[in-house]
Amino acid sequence: MASIYKTIRNEDIATSRTILHEAIPLTGTIVSGTYGVGNIKNYSHGMFQSVYDYPYLSSSANHIFDISVGISDQSALYSSVSSQQAKKKNVYNQMAQVLVGYDKNGNIQRFDADGDLTGGDKLDDVVFLTFSRLLVKDEIQKGTFSLELGVSGTYASPFDDNRITLKDTGASSDYRVNSPAGDYGILYVSNSVGTPLDGITGSTQQAAGLIYYQAGVAVLTASVFTDGLLSSSVEWNSSAENLTASFTGSLIETNANNLRHRFYNLSFNNSIELNSTIYFCHIGANEFNYSSNPTYLSGSQIVIKNSQSNNPPISYATTIGLYSSDNQLMATAKLSEPIKKTSANSLTFRVRLDY
Repeated sequence: MASIYKTIRNEDIATSRTILHEAIPLTGTIVSGTYGVGNIKNYSHGMFQSVYDYPYLSSSANHIFDISVGISDQSALYSSVSSQQAKKKNVYNQMAQVLVGYDKNGNIQRFDADGDLTGGDKLDDVVFLTFSRLLVKDEIQKGTFSLELGVSGTYASPFDDNRITLKDTGASSDYRVNSPAGDYGILYVSNSVGTPLDGITGSTQQAAGLIYYQAGVAVLTASVFTDGLLSSSVEWNSSAENLTASFTGSLIETNANNLRHRFYNLSFNNSIELNSTIYFCHIGANEFNYSSNPTYLSGSQIVIKNSQSNNPPISYATTIGLYSSDNQLMATAKLSEPIKKTSANSLTFRVRLDY
């Protein structure tokens, strides 16, 4: 390293911002039981269930998402909830206060089907899918979310001839910004295989949930599994109960298991914002031709001159250091190979600092 510092001029500093996207596919086989129940973690508090991409006791397992169930105390079902009523209410309120916020009177607002919060249909009985930051990164890319679910009538064959898909269609240009948690879009449900949706044919769509992009949370209305949207209700569990009976009478953990049983495929793109500062480090012909490394000299002779005193000095650049104004080392950049520097050449190094 040379024994002098060189100031980088403002005109030799540039900045850039890049948005990177990564495709995230989650197959139903992983979620619904590739590893039995080894990749599914339940907790003593019983408020949500975690899904991993591998048996969760393994050091190589990655957390994918959590599943929970929430019911508003203003729901028509609330008074008939006989299992974990308080927890289902608390889950709903906790998610709503973070994702929807409070009204002017300090009351927690309910999830709104069309996102305008002024009226209309509310989502009072919902399933929450909370994705890990490992998958979402900075946010889910708008317009890329797709969740396919089996809605065949029987529990034993959840995907036979009847599947629906929830997508944030058109969200790349049509999304909402009135959430304290950032941007969110409407999830529209449509027929994927067969025509299980009541009165919805072809490309016709109906709002059935919300997707919060920066928070990485999908909110699905429970009506996608009832005759509210379907032509007929599905068997939500092995006891042939419909979703309403299970929502009110079964644990959150049990309902999470039943949802995973009908999980066919999920995919979205995440987004990563990469900010860069680029420094152009110029070295003139008569600069940095010597080294302060003790091995550079032997007996007052420059070693790499091969003992020929009339040869010009030579150095090899291997590392570039970026220093603060008071000469404190802040960052280093390693070259892939040493670069020869003599008084017969000048060099410009492009150093990029990403954050």
